[in-house]
Amino acid sequence: MNTAEPQPSPDDLDHLGRLGRLGHLGYLSATDALRLFAARELSPVELMRAVIERAEKTEPTVNAFSERLFDEALDQARNAEDRYLGKGGLRPRPLEGIPVAAKEKHALRGRSLTEGSLANEGTVADANHPVVDRILDAGGIIHARTTTPEFSIATFTHSRMWGITRNPWNPEFTPGGSSGGSAASLAAGTSLLASASDIGGSTRIPAAFTGTVGFKAPYGRNPGLGPIAADHYRGDGPLGRTVDDVIAFQNVLAGPDPRDHTTIGPKLTLPTAYEDVAGLRVALCVRLGEYEVHPEVEANTRAAAQALADAGARVEEIILPWTRVDLLTAIAGHFSTTLGAAVEETAERHRELLSSYTLAYADLMKYARTQASYLDALRAEHRLQQQLATAMTGYDALICPTTAIPGWHAGDDLAGEKAIVHGEETVEPLWSAMTLPFNINNRCPVLNVPSGTSSWGIPTGLQIVGHPYDDPTVFRVGKALEVVRPWAYDEVRAWLR
Repeated sequence: MNTAEPQPSPDDLDHLGRLGRLGHLGYLSATDALRLFAARELSPVELMRAVIERAEKTEPTVNAFSERLFDEALDQARNAEDRYLGKGGLRPRPLEGIPVAAKEKHALRGRSLTEGSLANEGTVADANHPVVDRILDAGGIIHARTTTPEFSIATFTHSRMWGITRNPWNPEFTPGGSSGGSAASLAAGTSLLASASDIGGSTRIPAAFTGTVGFKAPYGRNPGLGPIAADHYRGDGPLGRTVDDVIAFQNVLAGPDPRDHTTIGPKLTLPTAYEDVAGLRVALCVRLGEYEVHPEVEANTRAAAQALADAGARVEEIILPWTRVDLLTAIAGHFSTTLGAAVEETAERHRELLSSYTLAYADLMKYARTQASYLDALRAEHRLQQQLATAMTGYDALICPTTAIPGWHAGDDLAGEKAIVHGEETVEPLWSAMTLPFNINNRCPVLNVPSGTSSWGIPTGLQIVGHPYDDPTVFRVGKALEVVRPWAYDEVRAWLR
């Protein structure tokens, strides 16, 4: 698709050069792809073919896709190409021609809606999820749907239905969960954007383990699907490989939807350009109360904090008085009466079809309901929220690790008192991720960005937490970190090349 006008910018040409060295278009950022489409230096069909070719090579190992829609995607890519060529009088839309992997729980009309459970085998969606509608309306092409743990209840991604999804950086490890297939696809170069959801860290944990960028929007920012959309811990959101990509995707997803009365208006459109962080006050909290943090995760977190300080931010370390008792009370009383109760209902009818970790979760939630009421949970939530508000007073944002340890093995159910990694005991599985506190404080926007790599061969992540509904500030900090600590996908392991 070549023409004399318009010409690509020097930045575009430089990026194409880097792509040549990397050897694959699948690692092109979505925002760069859109610029190249507009400049007619790249065709959506060329990009889609490259992404499909990459998937054919990597999927036997990564196993990120629950369903492939490649033929339909190529047809849609041809339609997108026509828009860029000006055919039919139709103009390109915000995500025109971009390959987007959709989490399977985001219903696609006429396609499977199993949530990774044999108990739902054969279930077909009769309508699109709002996230899917917004992707399609913006011109995004859903070329694949991605794996999750059963009912999206775990911090890993494997199920009896789809098998084990692996981390492209090190296949011995999980990409995390529950949006593990989406994040693994991005890391493998088999999608440019991917949809995710987050009720306890399901966007941020996979983003951390795969070196991608994930956004937990504040409650009500993006539309969901009932009845679970009424749960104030959860929300649907974007995954991408760069902060700019996540901004572009979030601007498509945000805004009220009549199917979800919790969504707020008017729609917030994020800026695409931000001031630097000079003068910004940033609180650093490594432990989040009583979390035990692996030394490598702590070192990478502190390095990110120092980079912000070197860029002119005023970074100060703080201590949060959060206790395990309050956190446990909040999540026990909440989940045992919401998601846990829903899983229990399925377990009562189809126990023989469920994964062992799902049964363990259902049984645990049944017990938790005898120990903490919903009122107990609300009281604990209120204390945790007030303590965060007090700690963040005088600061523009807070930064902390996304996970307490650098990862866990693929296929591990994380059963037992300690998570076992490399044959050594680490922390208790419940405290291996540091994301749940910000589902309890779910009006706070949280952006995960890469903080570095670990000796385990996979990335680590940093959470940037904003004040309630102050989304732009977390992206301002994220953009700054991307500049001062650039994250290069040409570091991805040779087996992906």
